[in-house]
Amino acid sequence: MFSGLIAYRGTVVAFEALPGGGATLTVRCEGVERERPEAKDSIAVDGVCLTATAIAGDAVTFDVVPETLARSNLGERAIGDRVNVEYALRVGDRVGGHLVYGHVDAAARVLGRQREGQGERLRIEAAQGIEPMIAPKGFIAVDGVSLTVAAAADGWFEVALIPETLTRTTLGIRGPGSRVNLEADPVARYAQSRR
Repeated sequence: MFSGLIAYRGTVVAFEALPGGGATLTVRCEGVERERPEAKDSIAVDGVCLTATAIAGDAVTFDVVPETLARSNLGERAIGDRVNVEYALRVGDRVGGHLVYGHVDAAARVLGRQREGQGERLRIEAAQGIEPMIAPKGFIAVDGVSLTVAAAADGWFEVALIPETLTRTTLGIRGPGSRVNLEADPVARYAQSRR
């Protein structure tokens, strides 16, 4: 489980598609020395909960199964791409965002961005299946970043990004047409599933 507060970033150093489907992904991750992850630990990469299979210095390798590739943007990542990295919460950690599972619902296109005060407003398509779980002032994780929905209408929603988020996460470089990973607020998911 994660908080959606991104303290680290990483750089993709290898991506190998496997013949039977799936892939291996290697990311040079900030924070390895401080967080000391081990093979078997969960680490969120752009909001996708992955299990570390090997760690060499600050390079962490993950197996990415076909289901994950189908639901996320990880299959679009190329060597040199920057990604958000969050290590799993430990008992007693502060949760300042919202609970994020790393179970991405869908990848969706960024429709636009515009300056707003000292930050920016990002408009994102509401991917099919997740739209009923998006509500103004509700939570959503975008590339693993815990955000509040600022506005929503048929087919899209918006989030307001503060300068800290623009600087600390990859959302500062996601332009129109790029795809981001979406995870609905777990409370909204369970409420929707009861209907």
